[in-house]
Amino acid sequence: MYAALLTLNIGPDMRPVGEKTADQFYSIMKTLKGFKGATFFGDVASGDYNTLVLWESKEDAEAASSVTAPKLQEALGNVLKAPPIRKIFEVYEPKG
Repeated sequence: MYAALLTLNIGPDMRPVGEKTADQFYSIMKTLKGFKGATFFGDVASGDYNTLVLWESKEDAEAASSVTAPKLQEALGNVLKAPPIRKIFEVYEPKG
């Protein structure tokens, strides 16, 4: 399993925009191959928002990014304070 972490800044006090975007992108991501689940979290004061999405494979995570990145730019391009940062990590699930 792989985790894709997206970090972006849309400015302080933009929670309604963050929540609307999270709802919109959750609807898109859950239809994509390999989707396992997503968590959205952020800091209203700083405007830093994050999305952590679990995928079956690295290929699924990369394919999803190619679908969602242009849509994210379209949805938030006018409020993004810096380019989003995307990282993909291999997940280790402890045994026991």
